[in-house]
Parts: sequence; C-alpha cells; structure tokens
Amino acid sequence: MRKFLLIATCFLSISLYGQRAIDVLHYRFAINLSDSSNRIYGKADIECRAQQPLQHIEIDLGKLDKNGKGMQVTRVGRYAQRPETQSPLLAFQWISNDRIRIDLDKPLWIDQVVRIWIEYHGIPRDGLIISKNLHGDRTFFADNWPNRAHQWIPCVDDPADKASVDFIVSAPHPYKVVSNGVLTGNPDRVMPDGNRVSHWTEKKPLPTKVMVIGAARFTVDTVGFFWKTKPVTSWVFPQDTASGFKTYAQALPILEWMHQYIGPYAYDKLANVQSKTIFGGMENASAIFYYENSVKGKRNEESLIAHEIAHQWFGNMATEKIFHHLWLSEGFATYMTHLYLESQYGDSILKARLQADREKINEFLSSTPRSVIDSSAQYMSLLNANSYEKGGWVLHMIRQQVGDANFRRILRAYYETYEGKNADTDDFRRIVELITQQDWSAFFRQWLTEKVNPSLKLQWENNADGKFITLSIAQLQQTLPFQLAVTVDLIQKNGTKKRTKVDVSKSQQLFVIPVSDPVEGIIVDPDTALLLDKLIVVQRE
Repeated sequence: MRKFLLIATCFLSISLYGQRAIDVLHYRFAINLSDSSNRIYGKADIECRAQQPLQHIEIDLGKLDKNGKGMQVTRVGRYAQRPETQSPLLAFQWISNDRIRIDLDKPLWIDQVVRIWIEYHGIPRDGLIISKNLHGDRTFFADNWPNRAHQWIPCVDDPADKASVDFIVSAPHPYKVVSNGVLTGNPDRVMPDGNRVSHWTEKKPLPTKVMVIGAARFTVDTVGFFWKTKPVTSWVFPQDTASGFKTYAQALPILEWMHQYIGPYAYDKLANVQSKTIFGGMENASAIFYYENSVKGKRNEESLIAHEIAHQWFGNMATEKIFHHLWLSEGFATYMTHLYLESQYGDSILKARLQADREKINEFLSSTPRSVIDSSAQYMSLLNANSYEKGGWVLHMIRQQVGDANFRRILRAYYETYEGKNADTDDFRRIVELITQQDWSAFFRQWLTEKVNPSLKLQWENNADGKFITLSIAQLQQTLPFQLAVTVDLIQKNGTKKRTKVDVSKSQQLFVIPVSDPVEGIIVDPDTALLLDKLIVVQRE
C-alpha cells in the first residue's frame, strides 16, 4: 500500500498480536450482503490446531457498541468428529470489545484440531467499507490492513497466523463479487431471495490483513493469462471501463517481470480492482484493490501497480511476523518497484527515485526520529518513510555491496525459504549472511535500529607535488560511528577521473590517495549508493 486517501479512525492501536494459543488452518466465511441495510449476516467456520492444552479458545471480533455498530454473536458450536454425532453448542462470552472467549465442551491437547462455527450479524464499524463510489453506486469493499479484519469477520487478526480461506458471498443480483483465490460453482445462479452466491476459494495460507471481498457493479476484462492458466483481470466500475481497462492492463507485463526476477507467482489468478480502499493501493492476495480515481487510462499508476504486485511475493506469501518488521513488506515492495522501473527505463530513473526517497527519509527523521524496526502499537503510523523508502534504501545498499547477481540470489533465497511462512529481520539477515558468507550484524544494526542517518564532512587538499591528496572524513551524527564504504570520484587536472573507495568506521579518519595529476574537484557517492543525511565537501587551500 502507498498512502492514505481518507483519515482512518478505526481502533487501530489495539494490540491483538501474540495470541498464539491456536493456529488457524482454514476459514470458511458465509456472508450475506443486502441493499436494504448495512447489516451483514455471517457464519464463520474456523478449523484450528491447539498450540498448548486448552479448555477455551479466543477469537477476535468487534463487539456491538452504543452507536449500534459492531457484531453480535447469536450461536457458537463445534463440528462433531463423526457426521452421525450431533455437534454441541458452546458457551461464549465477550472478554473485551474486540474478543470473545469460547468454552470448549472438552479440552484440547497439543496439536489437536477442532472445527468451530460462529453465527453472527451486525453493521461493521470498520474493515468492510459499505458506501457509495464516485458515481453514486453502492459498493462493499473489505479493507483489513493492519488489524481491521475482526471488525467484520471472526478471526485471529494476527499477521503471523496464516490460513487458507473460502468466502461464500450472497449479494444482490446486480453486483459481481471478487475475492481471494478462484471462483468455484455458478456465480450466475440467482437464489430465491434475489441474491447471487459467489464462492471463492484460496488454498494458499494468507494473513487476515489480505483476506478480502469486494462487491459492486463491475465490468470485468481479461487482460491475458499468466503461465497460460492464471487469468489476469481488471474489475472496473462500468462508467470507467475504457480508461480503467487501459490502466490495469499494465499488470500482466509487470507480473511477468516480477515472476522472472523473484520466483514463481504463487496464486492462481490476479485481479486488479477499482475500489473504495482508504489506501492508494491495497495488496490483497490475488485481488489487489486500488483507489477509485486510479483509472485515468495513462501510465501514471505504473509504479503503484508494480508496488502492489511486488507485495504478492513480499508481504502476502513471505509475511512479517509482527508489524514491527513492516519494512520486510513495504521496503521490499518499494525497492522492487524501483528495480522494475530501472529495467524498463534505465538506471537514471532509479537514481532519481532514490534521491527523492533520500530527501523524504531525511525530512521524516528530522521531525520524527524513529528506527525502521519500530515497536509502536499505532500500526497506521508505521506507514511512513522508514518502512517504505528507507526500507527500500537498505535493500539498495545491500545490492551495491554484494552486486546484482548475489542480490538477486538473496531475494530469491529469502522468498523460497519463507514462501507461505513468516519472517523477521533476523531471518532475512541470516539469508544475506548465508549467500555472502559474511557477518552483516553491524549493517543491520546501524541502518534498521538507529534513529538517524549518517552525516559526513569531507575535507581534501592536494599535496605540494600533486602526487597525492589527503582526504579527511568526519561523521557528524550524534550516534556511534557507522561502518560505511564511501565512493569518491577524483576529477584530475588532466581531465581524467579516478574512482576510489574508502572504508569509514570511525568518527574521524584521514586517507592519503595517490593521483597522477593534481585534483580539481571531487564527487562523493557518484552512483547514489549511500543513504546520507548531510554531506559537506570542503577543499582546503
């Protein structure tokens, strides 16, 4: 995702995470939507495995509030292990405004699997946006990130708890429904109540943050087929058909490029959807939602589309364990977008984007000194220049140090190792060390845990006979010195250019560099390879 389009006031600082008593294996949500009210009716089937001996389990769900919004639970039960046995109803109680406790009729032991069901209804406070689009038509769009899924579906709302999912959505006849996975059954079948039922199945394990449904009056275009079997489609409001199809058609070549660079695309389809997300784009697994004004029919959204498609690998399949490590999602998607654009338009666009990112990062840190690995419980505040742009810069600096071939090996190894799983920064660091056979602990510490970027002051002068220059480098930031490889181009009087690289690890260091002719000027970091806050270059006379 890229930016807010609306102000979110959605209970987003509630700490739901670390709830690891159960591991959800599969969700099956049956949801009934209506045009007569914003009330939804649902039944959630949840199959889960006990992580420890349990007498009860806890499920996240937003409780009905005094304003009449939130969910009410009518019944809870357990599926019997034998079909001929009657499934018992279970007692439950609300233990907070966002969680229910379900008392089991018999205890669970470690690794034992149970299937429970929850019948519920209510008007979502958040998570499922029921509103009108820019054309005045009624729409339904899930928007779960970061921890908003539990406002409309019972779940374990934790990025580390990944599960496969079925959505069976009953919606009024004019609507088409899009969701994760592939469509099964007959979506054109009209029920006695006038609704149509759409059944979507996703077999890959997903975090709840990217489980979604969307229901609206859509026109759908098939852009093409990836690997000859996986459809790439565009879902656009009918009034925006021509421009929307043109905009989202860019998805297919971008998907093909990402697949070639990172590794196999995991999902069975990719739908690009005009929506009411509060973000510029939301990377829901195999069903990306874009802001509704994204359909301009031009290539101005190419970078946004690339960013969200990159998330299908990093963020969706390889997912951060907790949001403190969000850069593993947003930083990766940011840099993968840069790499894609570099491949299409050359390295000049990469340098321009990195320079713009550097300015944004330093502006952010000057007013909000925070580290990239950030333990803030205000999850929306993590959508900042640290998670996106600085995370991307960290990857760029790794690439500069290891080279293109090894960098690609690192990304592919990381994805292959954590596809369908969760990782944190140490997990990624270990992959870097495995590929390079070097210790990267200092690099990761300084760039991801420090709250500043380094600032340098370089002073240089020619010696008397013009055969050497002395180069003094001071680190100005108020932290321990960074370990930096600083590249300098020396512009000599005879018109030649000499490139040198010096390793800086102290607050003040002096280097003597031989030259063939007196130096007339120097260029520091000519390849835009170093994330600096300030750079001061002085020639001594």
